[in-house]
Amino acid sequence: MSFIDTLKLRIIDELALDVSPDEINADEPLFGGGLGLDSIDGLELVVLLEKYYDIKVGQDEDMQQIFSSVNALANYITQRSAAVA
Repeated sequence: MSFIDTLKLRIIDELALDVSPDEINADEPLFGGGLGLDSIDGLELVVLLEKYYDIKVGQDEDMQQIFSSVNALANYITQRSAAVA
């Protein structure tokens, strides 16, 4: 299983989404269109980063960019963590 697939599964599990990993396009927006997440989901994604990857997102970081898509989130994790499995 690829890192992107694992990340999609973790997002689905943590946010209790009713979709399959195949239904998530890794390039589509997570918020608004695409997956349609809201601000509460955003907080849960921050918790996901801490829980699985030991990454704390700083207030000065560009949240819109980090959480713009699954691919953007995966790139951020890869840059910040050695915990990529």
